[in-house]
Amino acid sequence: MKYTNKILLGALAVGALSGCTDDSMLPYDVGAKPESLSQYEYLNNYDVLKSYVDRTENPNFKLGIALAATDYINGDQVYSLACSNFDEMTAGNEMKYASIVSDDGTMNFSTVTSFIDAARQAGMTIYGHTLAWHSQQNLNYLNGLIADREIETEPAEPVEVEDGNFNYAVMGSYQYWSQKPEGSEASITISDKGYLTITNPEFITNNWDFQYHIADGINWVPGTDYTINMMIRSSVETSITMAAGTWSANPGLSVALTPEWTELEIPVSPGAEGSGFVMFQSGNFVGTIEVQWLKVSHLETPAATRWINLVTNGDAEGDDVSCFFATEPGVGGPNPCTIGEAGTGADGVGHAFVVHSADNPANTYDTQFFVKASQQLVAGTNYRFSMKYKADKAANSETQAHNNPGGYIHYAMLPSNPSFTTEWQDMEVTGTISAEQAGESGMNTIAFNLAVLGEANTYYFDDIAFEIEGEGDKEPLTPEEKKDTLTWAMDNWIKGMMEACGGYVVAWDVANETVSDADSDGDGYFDLQSATNGDPSTNFYWADYLGSEDYLPIVTKAAEKYFAEYGGNAADLKLFVNDFNLESWWDGNQKLKSLIHWIEVWEANGAKIDGIGTQMHVSYILNEADQKAQEDAIVNMFELMAATGKLIKISELDMGIVEKAFADGIPTEEVTYEQQQKMAEFYQFIIQKYFEIIPAAQRYGITQWCATDSPANSGWRDGEPVGLWDLNYNRKPAYGGFANGLAGEVIAEPSASVSNE
Repeated sequence: MKYTNKILLGALAVGALSGCTDDSMLPYDVGAKPESLSQYEYLNNYDVLKSYVDRTENPNFKLGIALAATDYINGDQVYSLACSNFDEMTAGNEMKYASIVSDDGTMNFSTVTSFIDAARQAGMTIYGHTLAWHSQQNLNYLNGLIADREIETEPAEPVEVEDGNFNYAVMGSYQYWSQKPEGSEASITISDKGYLTITNPEFITNNWDFQYHIADGINWVPGTDYTINMMIRSSVETSITMAAGTWSANPGLSVALTPEWTELEIPVSPGAEGSGFVMFQSGNFVGTIEVQWLKVSHLETPAATRWINLVTNGDAEGDDVSCFFATEPGVGGPNPCTIGEAGTGADGVGHAFVVHSADNPANTYDTQFFVKASQQLVAGTNYRFSMKYKADKAANSETQAHNNPGGYIHYAMLPSNPSFTTEWQDMEVTGTISAEQAGESGMNTIAFNLAVLGEANTYYFDDIAFEIEGEGDKEPLTPEEKKDTLTWAMDNWIKGMMEACGGYVVAWDVANETVSDADSDGDGYFDLQSATNGDPSTNFYWADYLGSEDYLPIVTKAAEKYFAEYGGNAADLKLFVNDFNLESWWDGNQKLKSLIHWIEVWEANGAKIDGIGTQMHVSYILNEADQKAQEDAIVNMFELMAATGKLIKISELDMGIVEKAFADGIPTEEVTYEQQQKMAEFYQFIIQKYFEIIPAAQRYGITQWCATDSPANSGWRDGEPVGLWDLNYNRKPAYGGFANGLAGEVIAEPSASVSNE
């Protein structure tokens, strides 16, 4: 039987809109209920969800619900459901960056403050979602902050651009359009001397009756001023009419001619558009006109071009190695490259980047040196690369195009590869990034394969520049300037949010979805989300600019500072790193292991991270083997989390149902009663395992992401049975499974399935 009927089980007190004191349910008279719906009657035996939390064992546990803050503020069914069943709320969108920050950077926290006022009056807490994220950011504002800056440039001198150059000697014979009166003996020819020769033996009453093109195929552009130069003479001194343009726009002007060869320079502004001509009208002139050549041109001021260096500390005289990496035998990599001692630099002066290879390599790329640019380079980008280089032994090398060090794209990069000698050499090459080198999302790294020799060797690099050709009067900000600017922007955002909250919101997703599913450098941990593995057209990757290791310390320090400054008790502040797919069975929970690694990195740099949030947007899998693998991975996830000693939160729990792993979700209307029970059992499994594995002191809480099933037109898991209630706010079996998990036992046995066939 498909579950297509709706039953009106009272799930909440819809009349309790002024407070959260009424935890009652509306009873339902089952006497008149169709038999096929009576199987849901057992759900009437459940109390509200929060009543099943053991507050003695879990005094600080928060049972949460995600909702639209505006719905809660309006005091409708959402308000009553939240107050009756939950302790805490998470705003789905209203506390996110894009909902608050406008294109000019101004911030509107009015919804946030109204939400807090309503929560305070009802005695509900709010979980802050989210301070830092790459999604739902105001790209116009943020990209504008780090846009190229204007620079002072010397104005370029205009240059002449030819639009047509006509040498009649090579034409052979006259080939353009002309007209003359019937019977006229006027002629247009190319003479033996190669001159365009116009002869008219008798006066023609209408001057325009004898007209002819002396140049054709000229591309006229409206608003452009042109110059027509020609070498011309006439048999007697005279004036004729010249027109330049197209048939729809060809202003005429008088041109004076003499018997002496004269180079005329005639300014014209046809106002025409498209292919056109230069034309003479000379019916009133009796005699001969000769033209040696004609040229049409205009002046253009070329765009100012310059080379923009995309690497910092190329001379190795500072400590910054953010643009230079190496993979070496016995060490691995890519790792930040080693800077040699004083005296290792070019010609024995200063420092150099030093890379060591070993004997008998298996591959030419077993030893690599990487030069990483500060931005992505797409196909068609002109570049210039220069450096000084040498080695302890003469050796050849290869170059490759990479997207980040170790992210191989193409086997050939530079037009010529360096051949090392024991003496310092200079290298400078220019080229254009090809489609093969750019790959799908652009390249940013030149990789030098240094194991070509096959013997142990030491390589030295100095005075490195990786430049692109820029135009106009702007230049990009340096990486340091971008970091400084965006650190200010992040600080300003967090300050505004903490001021609006006034210390009421004490727990936060300090950063959301930081970890990708790619390990480009082969270190065994997934990289952070980045423009190199994501979509910068819709996301803003703060870590790309603030630095992978500094990202979270910058955010958490601002959160700590302004939480205390605007009324919060510093001891109460709890900061979580939140992510999805931490229960991934397909890779042995590798994303969670990577997140734990990054937390260790951030904490070593001074970040405050109190907890881990696991979103758990899961699906019950009808394939038993897949479902068992998923359940095992959930257990492993909780065990790994518990071992961190941090607070653990299930932050966005919801559930669909699929036939097999990674299949599309089964629509709500097609889910059977038996399948609903399986989903309920899975809810109970997840929640019970949370309480079994996570120590009481680490249990922050559990938040259900979807109160009701998702509407067909929703932007989130559309048409799927992800709620604990249906769209009419009737309890579902999932409600019972959720409650059972909280209680640690089955509260009410489900009814047997009833067929209405």
